[in-house]
Amino acid sequence: MTNNGSLSKLKIIPLGGLHEIGKNTCIYEYEDEILIVDAGLAFPTDEMHGVNIVLPELTYLRENRHKIKGMIATHGHEDHIGGIPYHLKQVDIPVIYGPRLAIALLQDKLEEAAVLNRTTLKTVGPREMVRVGKNFVVEFIRNTHSMADSFTLAIHTPMGILIHTGDFKVDHTPVDGERFDFHRLAEYGEKGVLCLLSDSTNSEVPGQTPSESSVIPNLDRIFAEAQGRIMLTTFASSVHRVNITLQLAQKYNRKVAVAGRSMLNVIAHCRNLGYIKCPDDLFVPIKSTKGLPDERVVILTTGSQGEPLAAMTRISKGEHPLIKVRPGDTIIFSANPIPGNTIAVVNCIDRLMMQGANVIYGRDKGIHVSGHGCQEDQKMMLALTKPKFFVPVHGEHRMLVKHSQTAQKMGVSPDNIVIIKNGDVIELTPERIEVVAQVPAGLELVDQVGIVHEHIMEERQQLADDGVVTVAATVNSEGKLITQPEVNLRGVVTVVERSLLHQLINRSVEQLLSERSNEFKTEAGATDWAKLRQEIENYLQRLIKRELRSQPLVIFLLQWTEQGEPIPQTEHPQPAEQPEVSESTTPRRTYRRRRSTASMAS
Repeated sequence: MTNNGSLSKLKIIPLGGLHEIGKNTCIYEYEDEILIVDAGLAFPTDEMHGVNIVLPELTYLRENRHKIKGMIATHGHEDHIGGIPYHLKQVDIPVIYGPRLAIALLQDKLEEAAVLNRTTLKTVGPREMVRVGKNFVVEFIRNTHSMADSFTLAIHTPMGILIHTGDFKVDHTPVDGERFDFHRLAEYGEKGVLCLLSDSTNSEVPGQTPSESSVIPNLDRIFAEAQGRIMLTTFASSVHRVNITLQLAQKYNRKVAVAGRSMLNVIAHCRNLGYIKCPDDLFVPIKSTKGLPDERVVILTTGSQGEPLAAMTRISKGEHPLIKVRPGDTIIFSANPIPGNTIAVVNCIDRLMMQGANVIYGRDKGIHVSGHGCQEDQKMMLALTKPKFFVPVHGEHRMLVKHSQTAQKMGVSPDNIVIIKNGDVIELTPERIEVVAQVPAGLELVDQVGIVHEHIMEERQQLADDGVVTVAATVNSEGKLITQPEVNLRGVVTVVERSLLHQLINRSVEQLLSERSNEFKTEAGATDWAKLRQEIENYLQRLIKRELRSQPLVIFLLQWTEQGEPIPQTEHPQPAEQPEVSESTTPRRTYRRRRSTASMAS
């Protein structure tokens, strides 16, 4: 596709994956059509109380849902496809194209979320081209990564050809024999690539990322020396590492038990698609390992990042119902901690060691390699594609800056490079590239119920920081206290005696009800209980903040026992069985957002 002389510009809008690791989501827009590339998730930081996953804000896609023509999945890691079920609950995506393994994993997710009917899934192979709308044609170019069936994209647009690398590294000896299609990239480089958007994760690391096959000798040695059971934990999606483990189990005549739902799912799909080839009798149920000698057992588990509910974490805490650590066990962490997960991982390792296990971990052991290219890999991508414009993506800010410096060394003009953040709108023509606007690109936090709104997170943060003070008062129709207010403190550290604080609160409530009730009379002579309650709650907030020198969440409950209209409900309605009670909250603290780090294979 070539420029048709139109004055239209191609827009590139990342919604996730910039200044962070995770939730990779990028929009390509031309005139009235949108192509989405990947839709990933991230996992919450410790401050995101009760949150299960983190998604990019979808305001822009919701507002432009009529423009969406399709989606491309580059590969099946969670930080690239994990958000799709949630997106489909908000917008329709006519068709999603992707590799066989990614689509197989995605189909399970969509069925579980009951949104499979909101799109059409189509698989693609190497060098296959698909048309999305009238303005986009996408070719899938095989690359190498830590997950099988991964692709770089050549996106044909009216402005020219764009290369979107997806996650990649240069692996000349891939475990599955599927080699990087450098020839096709070079052909595009000769034709002319308008813009390259390239993975920046390891842009700070000199040299080249080692091949996945480089871990085989080190894991082989560990298997040969282990006297008892072997437990190995890695990313479930690290198909090559899983395959190596299964081959070594066969070599040393060990049976394999699998612990962890995601590991079971990935292995099942990979065996069906032929990415993992092994006999059925290699696998045994976890219960059956009790009848085998320890030297004939391998347990393959999730939990390499210390995730609270993952199998290895539960094993380390003695909470797994079927697997208990025994002295003589060899436990292998075949993954490096992602930033943000280090403390959880080392705590897990400590617990395992305390139970007598021989735990093998760390970069110096040569049992893990990254799936992302280092500086020399990135130079090869730049040399093959020879782009006019360059946009470093998929990384934190310092990574993007370093990658841009590498691009300049490879001959890309500094004027032709833009370093962007989530929500930036790039306009691209054959002559220039520039950031022209910004769209909403915050976070959408999801717990077990659904989207967690900002004011809920503010309250959760406030509860975590300073606790909660609840004051309940019962009055008659004249606003007189019937009994002393009930005061409860939860999670509150006091610098005064609790009894003195209770007395101070009780006196304040009684005095305010007595002195201020008449100020909140309506024209009909009735009391505006909602306003009165809010006034008292605001006063208590200031009083408690002054006395405690902290800022707990204050909730004032007002109950009217005599007949009449119930006190109006406001911000937080009470359960149906207590219609006469109403409450409101006035959180004073802003929820502090931090960078979210996806617990994904690296």
